[in-house]
Amino acid sequence: MALTVVRFLFPAGSAAVRVGSVVQKAGIHTSTVRSLQYGWWAYALGERTTPRLKQYSKIISVDGNLASGKGALAQKLADKLGMLYMPEADIFYLDKMTKEKESLPLDFNGMCSLEKFYTDPKAADGNSYRLQLWMYVMRLMQYSDAIEHLLTTGQGVVLERSPFSDMVFLDAMFKQGYIRKECVEHYNEIRNISICEFLPPHLVIYVDQPAEEVQKKLKQSGKSYLQNVPLQYLKSIEDSYKKVFLPNIREKSELLAYDATQVQDVEQVAEDIEYLTFEKGPWLEQDDVSYHHMRMLVEDKQRVSILTHIPKFLPEITIGAHDYDEKYYAYKSLPGKKYAPGYNEDVGDKYIWLK
Repeated sequence: MALTVVRFLFPAGSAAVRVGSVVQKAGIHTSTVRSLQYGWWAYALGERTTPRLKQYSKIISVDGNLASGKGALAQKLADKLGMLYMPEADIFYLDKMTKEKESLPLDFNGMCSLEKFYTDPKAADGNSYRLQLWMYVMRLMQYSDAIEHLLTTGQGVVLERSPFSDMVFLDAMFKQGYIRKECVEHYNEIRNISICEFLPPHLVIYVDQPAEEVQKKLKQSGKSYLQNVPLQYLKSIEDSYKKVFLPNIREKSELLAYDATQVQDVEQVAEDIEYLTFEKGPWLEQDDVSYHHMRMLVEDKQRVSILTHIPKFLPEITIGAHDYDEKYYAYKSLPGKKYAPGYNEDVGDKYIWLK
């Protein structure tokens, strides 16, 4: 049983999932039980998406190597253009979606560790591929949040990386011998059946920072596990960006590339965006009918998560039925998890019999 299903158990009637810590200008509407949930009847009664789309109703992905300065650029650019900034998704992004007060144990977040990856990338327990697959799923979930926010409010979103660029890490891991060929095949199969359901970013901004400079920055990091990242791994990420991702994405999205010093001039970057014509890519082919189906997909997080599951055995990401059963009931035994939100006496929910 694929371990990635452990947390994707949103029961029908679960409470609204809402990302609180990433909202800058407006809320992200991601609920399965909103009182005014968008659906077929909303569309039939005249709800349309295109009237709310403006000049900067766009998805912008800022990409680059580790510690390249993409995060600072993304946040400043969002402020400048009046867009929503969403920091890079991490292992615990699902906890943010479900509004956990504290991050849940790793057993309920992919059973993988970023720190372990950097200290022991060839760990025999398959941590590296579990991490890679889990991060792809988290980026896909975040991207669905971004599209839902765009279509629901008309406000554009600036992301740090996207599921479309996630494969650069897979390539780097494989080149360094951190994962097996079978893992690459499994990842590509998952990616091919899921990424096709989403439109690529309108614009990709690539921050070009040489791997040697990236390594210097990481050595100065306060996180000890980042101070010994191999230079060859960082070079592999850079090569994958330049030789695979960027040539492919420029066919579907606008592309701007800057070096690490140029991105400090946010005014210039914003001006360059203003002059883009956005005359290519699948977004041009969309209308209110396709936007309707897109909204129906991205607001259904269970449906999005199912896109990443296939019935295939792979030791790195498969757990036995007994282990799964144990983890499932351990999760349900956590405070407020036994029943749908709002129906759990153990966390102080009241008047349950009236709901």
